[in-house]
Amino acid sequence: MTLTLRLFVALAISLSSSVASAEQPLLVPAWQTTTSFDQPESVVLSNDGQYLFVSNVNGDPSQADGNGYISTLSLSGEIMEQQWLTGLDAPKGMTVVGDTLYVADINQLVVIDIKTKKISHRYSAPKAKFLNDVAADDAGNVYVSGFLTNSIYRLNKQSFTLWIQDEQLEVPNGLLVENNQLIVGSWGVMTDGFATTTAGHLKTIDISSKQIASLGDKTPAGNLDGVEIDGNGNYYVSDWMTGKLLHIQPSGISTTLLQLEQGSADHTVLAKQKLVIIPMMLSGNVVAYQIKQ
Repeated sequence: MTLTLRLFVALAISLSSSVASAEQPLLVPAWQTTTSFDQPESVVLSNDGQYLFVSNVNGDPSQADGNGYISTLSLSGEIMEQQWLTGLDAPKGMTVVGDTLYVADINQLVVIDIKTKKISHRYSAPKAKFLNDVAADDAGNVYVSGFLTNSIYRLNKQSFTLWIQDEQLEVPNGLLVENNQLIVGSWGVMTDGFATTTAGHLKTIDISSKQIASLGDKTPAGNLDGVEIDGNGNYYVSDWMTGKLLHIQPSGISTTLLQLEQGSADHTVLAKQKLVIIPMMLSGNVVAYQIKQ
């Protein structure tokens, strides 16, 4: 084989791999809950993989009114316990580490013992206004996005502190730990209320150096909420304002997989079941889609 032909074959293989990894998934409806939740904001899988937790804001997302609660939901969309745990204010993002459920609740990170269904600790962030999503790394550190303050907090052992604050974050919402970096879904540059002059895009933060960078070329993607991997190096990302579920490549290229109603919030992806499960905050439903490719 000549050198020119070898180069051509290598290039063809490289391009083929690139196209395959960026192939747009096909999603088809799987199920939708028939009983309404109260402003469901986040869905996460239990540690044993048998059921889901659903956070319910149940009121003003910024008010400490005591109305918030957590539900449990089967993997086929049936409500198990509507009020599995009460006594929260406006619970939003969640993550599970072992037998512990971590929940962002306005200006607190609430720690729940899953086995006893009791709150074991509340870590306060007095300067936070709207704690939003939660993610954990392999070392057991828990990260929480400060939605209105361009900040991210971290729980390291028993210390909950401001980890980073920078306008480059452009209102951080969704969080995902991937290798040694945080993938951040930014809402965008805000004006009045939740409107934006420039929509957000995915950003990265190196966990070791705290260096912030944009994923791709900074092309605006939307008012981003949940961020999950697709298993092929790309991301499933929800756009709360438009109701879209986006598929975003590391280059920043974004395509729309689903056009839902406004309020598509912090979804989860179940790789084993090939399901994308999305809480619809405004309509009160949770919807699931089967990943066909």
